[in-house]
Amino acid sequence: MPIFPLANKDAADGKRRQRAATLVLYAALVVLALWVIRSFIPAIVWALVIAILVWPLLKRLSSPNQSHLRASAIAFGMTAVIGLFIVLPIVGIFAQVLHETHHAMHWFADVEQNGIALPQFVQQLPFGKQLSAWWQTNLARPLEGSPAMQELRGSHVAAAGQHFGSLAVRGVVHFGFMLLTLFVVLRTGPQMSVHLIRSVRRVFGADGTHLAMRMAAAVRGTVTGLVVVGLGEGALIGVSYFLTGVPHAAELGLVTAIAAMVPFCAPIAFGIVALWLVAQGQVGGAIAVAVTGGFVVFMAEHFVRPGLIGSTTRLPFLLVLFGILGGAETFGLVGLFIGPALMTVLTVLWSESAR
Repeated sequence: MPIFPLANKDAADGKRRQRAATLVLYAALVVLALWVIRSFIPAIVWALVIAILVWPLLKRLSSPNQSHLRASAIAFGMTAVIGLFIVLPIVGIFAQVLHETHHAMHWFADVEQNGIALPQFVQQLPFGKQLSAWWQTNLARPLEGSPAMQELRGSHVAAAGQHFGSLAVRGVVHFGFMLLTLFVVLRTGPQMSVHLIRSVRRVFGADGTHLAMRMAAAVRGTVTGLVVVGLGEGALIGVSYFLTGVPHAAELGLVTAIAAMVPFCAPIAFGIVALWLVAQGQVGGAIAVAVTGGFVVFMAEHFVRPGLIGSTTRLPFLLVLFGILGGAETFGLVGLFIGPALMTVLTVLWSESAR
């Protein structure tokens, strides 16, 4: 009689060992697969983030019984529009930079021959006499043959140019793979989302499904908060560029908008513009740009953006801020969206454990 309970126990132990071995094998295969595609993980994550953002529009355009041709056409159209939305501003800025290159070359040649003239406002600054004397000694004289010019013409600049070129080529390749991944996700999205929700519900239950929905909402709210608020900051600060007579105010406003999509980076853009105005002797315009930019950034970063993201993700202000900044520090730019999603997970888990 005791043989049967022992046999059943051995069989149960054997099944547990098989289940554990299967889980270890699955985990090892997943880790190996991620290691193989590690170079393309950022492109895949960016595609998923964009897909989550446009998912409501995709559901509105799609129909339950649509044909494969219609699904492909919708996915291709949305991918093309998103690609143009990203590429056109970059191409415009790059074209403007190339257009201004000849002015920079003329300025560079003039500096080599004549030096950099002392701006009048330097003498009015604190320690203006000492600064003027240093400027006259080091910058106001012809700089041809100086160590700084030799360094600019040396191998370091060539190496930096090659490094920048390789980064640009790599960025273009990853951008292409991101668009390809986005097309596939949008093409198979409706069917894939149904299977994904079923799998999550089967493995983690209703709570896991709710958590996945909250994470998707967090990513969508973060993207909306960063992009919309960034464009608003760029538009308002761009108006100050236009009113103060800054050349290429529209292009600089677009650069400021792109910088403003990353929290607390807009001051770098309008700070450079303010310094340029000071160098041109327009101190009043520089003060106007700095004050306007500081006020817009303060209101956007402390009230508008946290409120917009927090209302969607239902996160407190500090968790939104720490999630955005900590995610960017850990994962790069894509971490701007991953961070708040992880903070949402922590909030949900905390709420569930407190019940």
